[in-house]
Amino acid sequence: MFRKMYFFLYFFAYLIYSLPTLKKVKQLPPTMSVDERDRVQHDLPKRWARNLVGITGSTITVTGNEHIPSGPVLFVSNHQGNFDVPVLLGFVEKPFGFFSKVEVKKIPFIPRWMEVMNCVFVDRSNRRQALQSIKDSVALLKEGHSMVIFPEGTRSKGGPVGEFKTGGLRMAVDANVPIVPVAIEGTYKIMEQSKFGFKCADVSVRILQPITSHLGEEKADTKALAAHIQRVISDELQA
Repeated sequence: MFRKMYFFLYFFAYLIYSLPTLKKVKQLPPTMSVDERDRVQHDLPKRWARNLVGITGSTITVTGNEHIPSGPVLFVSNHQGNFDVPVLLGFVEKPFGFFSKVEVKKIPFIPRWMEVMNCVFVDRSNRRQALQSIKDSVALLKEGHSMVIFPEGTRSKGGPVGEFKTGGLRMAVDANVPIVPVAIEGTYKIMEQSKFGFKCADVSVRILQPITSHLGEEKADTKALAAHIQRVISDELQA
């Protein structure tokens, strides 16, 4: 319980402390390269996320950073628990934005940083808005920013990897960028398995070989692509 109290105290106190930095990164010169701008804008959020995970006492092991191509990519990950977000944000080397549900906008301070990090908010109950969110994400990918999606749409909490929805994968096809599968194991043990507070857990993040079969294919079969990526991640988790 003490860990949980400290977690939320740190969660919001650090965000308030970061407001002057947020103002500065919003004023970065437009002459900066995309890579340099993303590195600067993501530096503080990455440290914040690593510290949040550290408060839980969990150990994070990341393999496969060498598989990440240069330039923009779409990370596609399974979704085990609420800690998937801070784990990926804090421990994957390449900066990226999230394709996030619009409800996150209700959390104080968080949306301000997410906008700077090129995150896109989606209202799944509004089809027109959801389609526009995908278009916005495609534009960001074309500009050179990377994104991450959780195509299961809900947390598996340690169960089998759920069916991957195809909508988000359209981003990689339309933006013509590689897809990097990510297999996460153990994040659900931190929060979802704990009735009170947090549990420390051993978490593995395995970054897999990029998928490029869709590149240059405007009419790529996203349903087959989704099934293939789901199978690749499932096989990795069962290995």
